[in-house]
Amino acid sequence: MVRKMSGEEVLIGEGWKFKRTAKAWGPCQLSELPRDIAERAQEVGVRPDMNDRSGAYFQIDHSVVFSRIQKAFEGKAEIMSVKDAMKKYKWLEKFVWSIIDKEADEYTRLAADEWDNGYFIRIFENQKITLPLQACLFISTNNLDQNVHNVILAEPGSEAHIITGCTVHPNVRSGLHVGISEFFVKENAKLTFTMIHAWGEELIVRPRTGVLLEDGATFVSNYVSLKPVRSLQMFPTAYCRGDGSRAVFNSIIYGSGESKIDAGTKILLEGKKSRGEIISRSVAADRADMTARGLLIGKDKESRGHLECMGLILSEGAVIRAFPELIAEVEGTELSHEAAVGKIAEEQIFYLMSRGFSEDEARSLIVKGFMNPNILTDLPEPLKMEIEKMIELTMKKKL
Repeated sequence: MVRKMSGEEVLIGEGWKFKRTAKAWGPCQLSELPRDIAERAQEVGVRPDMNDRSGAYFQIDHSVVFSRIQKAFEGKAEIMSVKDAMKKYKWLEKFVWSIIDKEADEYTRLAADEWDNGYFIRIFENQKITLPLQACLFISTNNLDQNVHNVILAEPGSEAHIITGCTVHPNVRSGLHVGISEFFVKENAKLTFTMIHAWGEELIVRPRTGVLLEDGATFVSNYVSLKPVRSLQMFPTAYCRGDGSRAVFNSIIYGSGESKIDAGTKILLEGKKSRGEIISRSVAADRADMTARGLLIGKDKESRGHLECMGLILSEGAVIRAFPELIAEVEGTELSHEAAVGKIAEEQIFYLMSRGFSEDEARSLIVKGFMNPNILTDLPEPLKMEIEKMIELTMKKKL
């Protein structure tokens, strides 16, 4: 239950108390961002120099500091704050809160009551955006509550890749981030969404995501989280309502410290010949407590779905639970799953040590192979290399 303590605080969840007031940031160019903020943004795939990006949105705490489409892509896509978009387009009201129920839980209610903006991205009909769009949701104030609502509209025949990085200032230890995201993928459109999280050890993170796919639409989600977090709970849901629609969710999550992570995906295969795929890699170190969920629901007799849930435990105090679930509601649907959770096999370590590697090097190689970003779909090569570096740096720090 959410309880408003005053105009400046909220109480939520397990008695967690967060601030509602933050410094107002004025507009600025991404190249003018303070160095510590720019460096953190780069760590989650957001480029302040805008190289190889078609447009960008940057929000610090409750303030939108930048939103712009590059000139070469004007008329093909637009990006702005949701509040500005709702002033510009009255029709947008019918999209907001249409996939996700604002009464779903205490966090959706908080986001509806205490709305701190978020981004609106629209890809115009039949436009292929050849460079990724980028967005950054940044917390710079310790123990702040940040509630954003993002709306993404891929019009018929369009194609785009969106990179979203969510992170905090180096001095921020605690806080709450509630991220509502609603995706509308229209007929024959393709949208790839790559989200990279790097939170703080005492951050509470509550993404709430809904995706609606029409005929022939494709949605690809790549999710990467490698830093400790106090509590992360997410269960994005895709509705493959259109005939021939397809949803793919890939995730690489590394839990360390005292992290509590409950992450999963739900895909409803409703349209004729709709397809769904969920692939997750979870690694638990130190005293991390991780739950990996996957749910495929076959509602069409020609629908097909596959779920692959793999977990690797690195420490005696770490825990991973896997809950793969398949529900066939009609005859003819074909759903399958693979699930495995365990520790590194000693024979793998001995083999690599016999080849000249130390024990730590052997463990690092095995974990890096398990977290290979090749499971992520449609990544630009530079971004794939950046994620590989993130994984390598994480291994160097932990092993």
